[in-house]
Amino acid sequence: QVQLVESGGDLVQPGGSLRLSCAASGSIFSISRMGWYRQAPGTERELVASITSDSKINYAESVQGRFTISRDNAKNTVYLQMNSLKFEDTAVYYCNARLRERITTPPINYWGQGAQVTVSA
Repeated sequence: QVQLVESGGDLVQPGGSLRLSCAASGSIFSISRMGWYRQAPGTERELVASITSDSKINYAESVQGRFTISRDNAKNTVYLQMNSLKFEDTAVYYCNARLRERITTPPINYWGQGAQVTVSA
């Protein structure tokens, strides 16, 4: 069974920084893509950033230049460094991994439990 465990959510002032981490564990053959999504109250879940196993990166326009995604393939871990945080970055941040449990199984999307990030003065 695969688990994604997130950490790093917190309350921070505008202009501050936070670093989220997400570690995947369990029966994992390969992870093709890891990413972060977020969902604020009353809104749909949206992509924040993603990174593939060969380090192709994609950012939402709203976080470009402020957030940095990185990945440690050996540890099956993805990070999100968030700088210059704004009120509108407040949301629950979810880790996502598209992975194969075995070489014979198709890739499946897995989700973490969510980490609350609150930007407030």
